This record gives sequence, C-alpha cells and structure tokens, in this order.
Amino acid sequence: MRLTTKGRYAVTAMLDLAINQHAKPVTLHDIASNQEISLSYLEQLFARLRKSGLVKGTRGPGGGYRLARQPGEISIADIIVSVDEKIDITRCGGRENCRDGERCLTHELWSDLSEKIFHFLDDITLGELIDRERVRECDRTDAPYEPRSTHVVFGSKAEVGNRTGT
Repeated sequence: MRLTTKGRYAVTAMLDLAINQHAKPVTLHDIASNQEISLSYLEQLFARLRKSGLVKGTRGPGGGYRLARQPGEISIADIIVSVDEKIDITRCGGRENCRDGERCLTHELWSDLSEKIFHFLDDITLGELIDRERVRECDRTDAPYEPRSTHVVFGSKAEVGNRTGT
C-alpha cells in the first residue's frame, strides 16, 4: 500500500478540524493555511468527506466545517477509504490476477498484510490522535482557531512501536 497525498492530507485535515472545531465551524481556508495544503485540493477532499458523512458543512458568514461524529467515532481507515484511497498492497488490487491472469505465489501474503494494515488504521480514531502528546505539542493553544505555522505530527517511532506491541 502506498498512501498518497490524498490520504495523508485527508487525515491531517480531519485531525486539524477535530482539534480546532471548539466554538465555531472551521473554514477550509484556515485548515489550508495551518497545514500548508492547497485550498482547492481540500475542497475536493472535503466534498468526499461530506458525502461519506464524516463532516458537516455550514454555509455563509461564520460557516465552515465540523465533524459529523465525535472524534472517537471516526477511524483513520474511515477517512482514508472515504477519499477513495485503497488499503491494498497486492499487485492485482485484490482481483487475484497478479501473474498473467492467475493468482501469484505471494498473493495471500500481501492480501493478509493489507487486511492487517486496514485493521490497524481502523483501530485508531481521531480522538486517540488528539490525545497523543506529540499532537498536543503541535496544537499550542486552547483558544479558538487561529492559523499557526505548526504542522500536525502523528507520533514518533516509539509511539508506533508501543502501539503495535514491538
């Protein structure tokens, strides 16, 4: 599986939204500025996120986006799948035609790994990411949303290692 910028940006933007939706909806302009992501790219991603029921939009002055569910109810896999990212590392995309129309010798191995990656991402929620110390370090204010020059960090190798039991 190669997670493209589409999946990475969607997760980053959703985490930014989850952290900063305190008193009012968050605009895509604010997320774009804070995370240095193209506004037009965010518009495309949020159209998919809205269609998947992960965010709600409010139009007009004071409008913007809010999460449609609590951060603890939205998994990272939900976000990635909603923007049409594939969590599949098989060469054939799961169609079992990897080798001249036939299943390759290692298809089962890559299929099993794809399933484990999906379950790993499905077990992590936005709420859990918000609670991580390294994410809180990036979010240096409890005040209403103000664009900052910091970026969301998902955690160190030690945190990932601890999560997986290694």
